Amino acid sequence: MEGHLILADFQELFTMRNFDLSPLYRSAIGFDRLFNLLENNQSQSNGGYPPYNVELVDENHYRIAIAVAGFAESELEITAQDNLLIVKGAHAAEQKERTYLYQGIAERNFERKFQLAENIHVRGANLVNGLLYIDLERVIPEANKPRRIEIN
Repeated sequence: MEGHLILADFQELFTMRNFDLSPLYRSAIGFDRLFNLLENNQSQSNGGYPPYNVELVDENHYRIAIAVAGFAESELEITAQDNLLIVKGAHAAEQKERTYLYQGIAERNFERKFQLAENIHVRGANLVNGLLYIDLERVIPEANKPRRIEIN
């Protein structure tokens, strides 16, 4: 009986990931970008590879850590354009044919995309012990910072 409940829970979770946003398009004006983000995120089918963490360092700093074991620094590419951060990993050349008794280490190429909020800037990246760290900072423009208004 418990097995059936677990299976039902997995089916429910899978079903919840498929959203039909078409009814919202008719009544929502000016939300095109939001809908595009939801659809693009839903269509990314990289199966969670490679795994990553997003860490809040402090109020204005974030760090993304991506597990890229097996990739050399020269095989990784990080691109920031508009509000999109793209991380790609591509092995330089196919290694010689190997015969595996068991292959549990993923060696495939990848492309991982992160949608960044307004005013989030990439500050740098480094590769340490198979983890690629990307540091981000929220930079608030002077015009948007709170300012004190004097009373006459």
